[in-house]
Amino acid sequence: MTRREAIKMAAAIPAAAVSVSRAAATPNRLRMGGTATAFSIRARAEKMAGRVFDQLEHCRSLGMGGAETTLPSFEPEAVAAYRKKLEAYDMYLVANAIPLPKDKGDLDRFERMVKAYSEAGAKTSRLPLTGRRYEVFSSFEEFKAHTERSMRSVELAEPIARKYKLKLGIENHKDWRTPDFVDWMKKLSSEWVGVCWDIGNNIALCEDPMEMLPALAPYCVNVHIKDMAVDEYEDGFLLSEVIFGDGFLDLKKIVQTLRSMHPDIPFGLEHITRDPLQVPVYTEKYWATFSNPSLSPIYGRDLAHTLAMVKKYKTKKPLPRVSHLSPAEQLKAEDENILACVKYARENLGL
Repeated sequence: MTRREAIKMAAAIPAAAVSVSRAAATPNRLRMGGTATAFSIRARAEKMAGRVFDQLEHCRSLGMGGAETTLPSFEPEAVAAYRKKLEAYDMYLVANAIPLPKDKGDLDRFERMVKAYSEAGAKTSRLPLTGRRYEVFSSFEEFKAHTERSMRSVELAEPIARKYKLKLGIENHKDWRTPDFVDWMKKLSSEWVGVCWDIGNNIALCEDPMEMLPALAPYCVNVHIKDMAVDEYEDGFLLSEVIFGDGFLDLKKIVQTLRSMHPDIPFGLEHITRDPLQVPVYTEKYWATFSNPSLSPIYGRDLAHTLAMVKKYKTKKPLPRVSHLSPAEQLKAEDENILACVKYARENLGL
């Protein structure tokens, strides 16, 4: 980004913020909150303007019920003040991306953070443990070793989570598939470790969210809600977040199913304003980390099902793209997307 672009983006912030607040603020607060990635363009704009993005205040201006975010400070006085603000706003907090302990020597650091989030009022958390497995890892053995390390970290973290009553939500971050999560949850057998289910992510691993729903719902502790659209490209398929109602996910069924099991489960809006994700299922690199021969029939079935799903729901209009837009235009697009999702959630999802 050039200096001129940064200045334009910074100058665009006040007007955009005012328009969002006036359009969406309401005394009838949503049950749905907002995730950090939903506001990534605005956070970048604030940084370029020399300010710190206050996600909690921004979610409040949108009439949202909470925020999945990081604490601005872990000092006791600051934590107490943050909790007081949350209670005054009648909003919830989901702890975002607490680094899990690497070993026993890292437990003190982890406990300080968990204690702070708990005292701030958080009941659950979101823990992304890796990136897209088909991009981060080069072999099944490498991914398996990462899985084992992650499992050890979660086992170390569980007693601390139990002590402070903060549920650990392991996100499906385009890394583990549904059977992996179910196996983890059964082995751990703890009410303090569950799943932060991003309902769109595992399409990139050739899983159908509507098939994942009954398997993962019992273990969900919080949810990233979004709608998805797909298209074809030469190496596989394209995957995009789209405005609620413009995609192919049955959002009503997902919300109703999860709330019937967990009436107070937090839903965090994660509509990310960005270019489509390329999922290269026709390449060898994509399948390198799935080299488990005993599961080949399952992968084959799921790939066929996903490709059929892509053909069935192939978008009738171009998937959204923003990389060609100016910084100010990107910010405007993000604001408009968030407002449209908020409106749909209020009117159609009971959130």
